[in-house]
Amino acid sequence: MPNHAPLHLERFLPYRLSILANTVSEAIAREYRQAWRLSTTEWRVIAVLARFQPLSAREVAEHTAMDKVAVSRALARLVADGRVLRDRHDGDRRRSVLELSEEGWRVHDAVAPRARWHEQRLLAQLSKAEIDTLAGILDKLAPV
Repeated sequence: MPNHAPLHLERFLPYRLSILANTVSEAIAREYRQAWRLSTTEWRVIAVLARFQPLSAREVAEHTAMDKVAVSRALARLVADGRVLRDRHDGDRRRSVLELSEEGWRVHDAVAPRARWHEQRLLAQLSKAEIDTLAGILDKLAPV
């Protein structure tokens, strides 16, 4: 008879981090889905463009660590909805340059404070030392 060693999924760090990330993301996602018909991927694209624009689609995918296909679909919807402007790069007609439109900035400026509020609510459960320790651990495990 084989000696099975079941994985204790509820104690498995990658699983716990995934559950935590999904739980936290879903809280804010519900708000921007209802108010702005925005997916999580679309919001992350908007947030990255707000911070680093102009970017190519490849650069957006790199900044978000999301699948290129998911980013491409999100960008297509954001462009179609008038939230992102797509222009051709001067030196390379195959490369597009992406920036937020006025509508994209309007959505960003409405959602970002809510996202910060959710983050503060989550962090309020921790002491300053715990927040610093958590930040240090996250930096070690997943450097930005």
